[in-house]
Amino acid sequence: MKPMIALMIAATLVLAGCNTVRGMGQDIEKAGDAIQKSTN
Repeated sequence: MKPMIALMIAATLVLAGCNTVRGMGQDIEKAGDAIQKSTN
């Protein structure tokens, strides 16, 4: 029972990490777009 709970917690952390990295990439992309627009 305990290994199954540990596996579920690990899977949740991995999925949350992927979403965080994806969100950070989108934020960086938006910031880059804003900088480009301000220089034009």
